[in-house]
This record gives sequence, structure tokens and C-alpha cells, in this order.
Amino acid sequence: MSKSIRGDVKLVEPKSPNLMTERDVDKPPVLEATNLGIDFGGLTAVDDFNLALGRTEISGLIGPNGAGKTTVFNLLTNVYQPTRGSILLDGTATAGKSVTEVNHMGIARTFQNIRLFSQMTVEENVLVGYGNSMKTRLIEDVLRLPSHWKQEAEFHDKALELLDIFDMRKFANAQAGNLPYGAQRRLEILRALATQPKVLLLDEPAAGMNPAETEELMENIQRIRDEFGIAILLIEHDMSLVMGVCEVVAVLDYGRIIAKGSPEDIQNNPKVIEAYLGKQGVN
Repeated sequence: MSKSIRGDVKLVEPKSPNLMTERDVDKPPVLEATNLGIDFGGLTAVDDFNLALGRTEISGLIGPNGAGKTTVFNLLTNVYQPTRGSILLDGTATAGKSVTEVNHMGIARTFQNIRLFSQMTVEENVLVGYGNSMKTRLIEDVLRLPSHWKQEAEFHDKALELLDIFDMRKFANAQAGNLPYGAQRRLEILRALATQPKVLLLDEPAAGMNPAETEELMENIQRIRDEFGIAILLIEHDMSLVMGVCEVVAVLDYGRIIAKGSPEDIQNNPKVIEAYLGKQGVN
């Protein structure tokens, strides 16, 4: 198992029934979900989901396959509209917003299955993420006015600086679809960061990575939080990553949170052990 890089983090209970790091407790949550739930026909996929994510918190959402983790991400990004409950991003309700509008508000995500523009270069994929920030008008771009070239140069430099986070500047002109699997994973994270989010949702970011790559990813997740000052919520099956970098861990089972606490608390929680191993496994 990878060594923890979290350091000593004290968890406290704010007014809402959610744990939060002491570092963030005096500031309002950047993301807050209250009594969130969704039904598909007669099936309840997520029920009574509550989350208060501190502004610079790294949290993990874990659980057995089919527990509803990706459904939660789809709710938080408005891919799905909740059947009940509410979501506040920096104090503003996301209800009725489109996926694009929620992204503009400040939530970015990656996916279990990589979704890059495989025929475009690595740099072009990052520039797609910066699209929200580009200020020139269409006519300026069509006529290639000086303002167009100035902005193009500015965002070229920004894209290369972002690629430096994962030491990927050397791949800037490579076709994204030709990158090794782990590098494609990293590129998807960088493209999400280019949207300048307040909250970054990572859906199994270590999938397909070897132990060395996972160790590097753990360090980079913490670096991203520190340099960008954002909150990170990740879904992950690699427990070495979750326990090594997450400050708060919530466990989902059959669409409900059954435990929440520090990584150490979660590792020793009987409900969590039973959810993963079954009742026989805890006897």
C-alpha cells in the first residue's frame, strides 16, 4: 500500500451533519448536497445523500460496484436531474441548469471511460477546456484580427504551463489518441482543470495505472489542490490512493451513505467491511 501523504488532518463537525477539515470549517462549503436522491422507475438509485465539501478538501467516495457512485457524480453535474433534494455550488442552486452551465459555474469532472478528442493534439484538448475563458468575438477570430493572435498566444502559453503539471509538455503536439493509457488519463484531468473549476470530480482516476503511476497521481492530486486552491472529490477502487490522499472518505452502499470519516476510521468500520465482504467476511 502506498504511503500516506496527507499529513495530520483534524476533522470537525460543522452545523450540517457532514464532516469537514478543520482548515475549511470557518468557510461555507463550496459544494453542498442535501437529501439528494433519484429514482429510475421503481428503483431508487441514490437516496438521502448529504455532502458538504470544504473549499480545499480532498474527499473520496467509495463503495462496492453498483453502489451508485457514478450516479452521484451525474447528479452533481446535472447529467441527471434529482428526484428530490438540492445541490448548492458556492451558495447557488444548480437546479434546472444544463451540464454546460454547471461547468461554467465551477464543477469539472473526468469519466470512468476516457473522453478525449482522440484525433486532436494534446494541446488542442487542453485548449478546448479553456474555451470558457476566451474573450474574443467570432468576427475577430474569423478575420484573424490582432486580438485573435494575442489571445491565441496567451492560451498557448497557459496550455503548456498546465501540461507541465504532469510533465506532458513534450506531448503537446502528439495526437491524444496515440498517448499511453495512463497519459490519456492525466490529459483528461488537465482538460478539466483548464475550465478553472472550484470543484474537480475525478471518476476512477487511477484506473489502468500501474503502482508507480498511481503513486505519482496521488502526489499530483495534492499538488493540484494546493496550487489551484480547489476542492477535489474522487471515486476510486484503488484503496492505496484513497487512503493515501483523501482527508474525508464517504462509503456508499445501495445508494445510501453508510459511513463517513477519516480514512483510518473507514478502514476499521464494521459496516464498511460488511458492505465489501458480506456478513460472512466479518464473522
